[in-house]
Amino acid sequence: MTIAAWCILIAGLLPVFTVAVAKWGRRDFDNAEPRAWMNDLTGLRRRADYAHRNHFEALPLFAAGVLVAQQFDAPQGVVDAVALAFIACRLVYTALYLGNQPSARSAVWSLGLLCNIALFALTAFYS
Repeated sequence: MTIAAWCILIAGLLPVFTVAVAKWGRRDFDNAEPRAWMNDLTGLRRRADYAHRNHFEALPLFAAGVLVAQQFDAPQGVVDAVALAFIACRLVYTALYLGNQPSARSAVWSLGLLCNIALFALTAFYS
């Protein structure tokens, strides 16, 4: 399995990490209506929930970018490097979100989006 494929798995697990931060240690979690319960969170827990949601939003474009780049035989080393850069961006993004640094978070989010665009651009360049 390629490094980029492992990165898809990691990107798919990031929402699990951030939702765990949102829910950890709260005894009043309502599994019957988890979204309603999450809407009442504040502070760090709320930011963790929002990061959780954003990880899900970012996942499809990233996974598609990796798979398309690999399908059209873009150089695997470059695809792996871009995928790792995306994961690094998402990890920094999460830290900035949890740390309540919105401007820096948005800048890093943009870098992650550029990684996704780069995956498709590689495909266009090498196909």
